[in-house]
Amino acid sequence: MKAALSLFAERGYDATTVPTIADKAQVGAGTIYRYFENKEVLVNSLFQECVRLLSATLLTNMPNNDRTMREQFHHIFVQMSQFANHHDKALAFIDSHSSARYLDESSVTMFQDFLDILRDFIERGKQQQIICPMPSDVLIAIVYGALIKLFKVIKTGVVEETPDLLLAAEECCWNAVRVH
Repeated sequence: MKAALSLFAERGYDATTVPTIADKAQVGAGTIYRYFENKEVLVNSLFQECVRLLSATLLTNMPNNDRTMREQFHHIFVQMSQFANHHDKALAFIDSHSSARYLDESSVTMFQDFLDILRDFIERGKQQQIICPMPSDVLIAIVYGALIKLFKVIKTGVVEETPDLLLAAEECCWNAVRVH
């Protein structure tokens, strides 16, 4: 799974073959086929595992609804940042495969369930007139997309990750979605 994650995240689905995965994992291709019927089953299993881990990270110690929307947003931002730091390949893999044609119904549903965590937060914020009254998917794209890109430029060394940078980025993302 680690070898497949690395290759799918770096090369994408079409450029990754089962023999290449087997070589990187230092096993025979037959070993992979013993556990996964084909590459599509493997990529879906891996996608589901990565999304499950992302969702669990986001929900870990999630503040109750009695906390302010800003405190809840801080939690989401921090948890997503921690996920990006500890599971950068998984985040890149999720990002590059989340709308792929080869995802099965379970993978699509699992990713939608992850997005529903964010949608629920946004909808509650819109009801309280704290979050902008825009379509939730637009607001998710603004914040989630910014986080994805931020951690890409950090990983490639374009900018250095510092606590001050993360605080400023969080504040910018919050300002992008809150009512002014």
